Amino acid sequence: MVGALPIINHFLELAGVDEALQRFLPQPGSRDRLAPAVGVGILLRNLLVAREPLYSLRDWCRRVEGSLLGLPGSGAELLNDDRLGRCLDKLFEADRAALMTAAVVQAARSFELNLEELHNDSTTVTLSGEYADAKGQRRNGKPTHRIVHGYNKDHRPDLKQLLYLLTTTAEGAVPIWCSVEHGNTTDDKTHIGTWSVLRELVGRPDFLYVADSKLCTRENMDHIARHGGRFITVLPRTRGEIQSFRSWQEKFGVEWVEVLRRPNSRLKDGPDDVFKAYESQFPSDEGYRIVWIWSSQKAEWDGLSRRRRVARATEELQNLATRIQAPRSRVKDAVHAQELVKGILARTRTEELINVAVEVQEEERFKQAAPGRPGKQTIYVRVPREKLQLHWSTQAAALELEQAMDGIFPLVLNDRHMTLKDVLLAYKHQPRLERRFEQLKSVLDVMPVFLKSPSRIEALLFLYFLALLVYSLIELQLRRQMAAEGLADLPLYPEERACERPTADRVLHLFGDVRCHRLRSPSDGSCRIFKDKLTQRQAVILQMLGMPPSRYFTGIQEVPRKS
Repeated sequence: MVGALPIINHFLELAGVDEALQRFLPQPGSRDRLAPAVGVGILLRNLLVAREPLYSLRDWCRRVEGSLLGLPGSGAELLNDDRLGRCLDKLFEADRAALMTAAVVQAARSFELNLEELHNDSTTVTLSGEYADAKGQRRNGKPTHRIVHGYNKDHRPDLKQLLYLLTTTAEGAVPIWCSVEHGNTTDDKTHIGTWSVLRELVGRPDFLYVADSKLCTRENMDHIARHGGRFITVLPRTRGEIQSFRSWQEKFGVEWVEVLRRPNSRLKDGPDDVFKAYESQFPSDEGYRIVWIWSSQKAEWDGLSRRRRVARATEELQNLATRIQAPRSRVKDAVHAQELVKGILARTRTEELINVAVEVQEEERFKQAAPGRPGKQTIYVRVPREKLQLHWSTQAAALELEQAMDGIFPLVLNDRHMTLKDVLLAYKHQPRLERRFEQLKSVLDVMPVFLKSPSRIEALLFLYFLALLVYSLIELQLRRQMAAEGLADLPLYPEERACERPTADRVLHLFGDVRCHRLRSPSDGSCRIFKDKLTQRQAVILQMLGMPPSRYFTGIQEVPRKS
């Protein structure tokens, strides 16, 4: 099987990844039968096209053209999970920061990456298991990370995790830096270190650093501004400036300026997506510029979300009222009922939108004063009993106040020269980074992790960064060429259906069945090699990727492997 490995090798060569592995990983010793750089390279290529666990890599390599993996004729027999695990140990012990820098610098030169605007975000890599030994102990003098519980972005607080930080370019969301932190590290504590590394990587501090609301702390913003950097972040909804803007808008109104209009991204015949901006007259508490953005699409979504939240809260309150009225209800007093009501309102985020009252009514009940069969002389006593009822109503004033903020979000920045449109466009690149995380988890399958050693897990996550780098470079090259040729789509889907935004996974899948065949003569041992003929679609894609089809099978050995 040849598959898409020639494409992978082509982009690894352009990014200088194999050269960097050879440079920074130790050379094989006299007892090493597999060079660490070769083993790590095989693991990287497997992540890109197969995603097989370590214990099945030998079977995968037996099916793959060995010369494309850097293996000799029978080199697949050298592979086992222990040997590949030791290659990961060597990668962990190597200077991975320098290795990453070398690969990114070479990729920036080969693909002319624009480093003027960089985007940062984080996600969690969730792990199954106790990992009782992952307590940050040192391995060969280097500390490992703590695999612990923390705020889980996969909504799995029951599982332990690591924090995965990623920084990408604006064009193409090409990863240029990543780091792994302890599982309970908070995002706001990572930005100063990340920005300092990026300053060294870019070679100057005046690039634009874009991140989410965790960047919006006085310590983070002052550090970047004090050292000559520029930033854009989101003002958290808990800040006092939000309430001040609400009051200002209610009293004096806001003169919005339309800065962007584009066709509806969801409905072809729907209304245009409109973006408006407003330059605040008052700076943030730290003294930085605030630009308020209104989005028609976000306003529609905010209204829909609020209606759903109110409907869900109403349904849960109705269920609670039914439970309270039941003859054998476990809700016996008003205090318990109030706690349940608070839980519903907090869960649906409707504390300010719905007013709930718990009414206590006294219900009369009579029972015999003494046991026995009742008769004419039976004496009954009055036993009072509390009966609870729920009454709720929506708050019209609160609904109107929240509706006035639909579609609005504030951006904080320290650049006084950027126009309102430039500020919006810079922040609009941030969701592309989220798609890289989606690619990391749903395409490259970073989870589950079939490793127990924290050091090997950290080394494996570094390989996932290199895999994301290759994926993004393939997409960047292809989409640049599409723009240059004026192509709106490519026939990459089954039945040659159009694909407007080709992904690397879809491109590599197109070449998955390419093979070469060897015919060996039993009489003289001579060998002839036959190569699959590439389809017209495959040839076009190769040309657009900057790889002539004639080079696709370059490097495949004529000599057959030993049986």
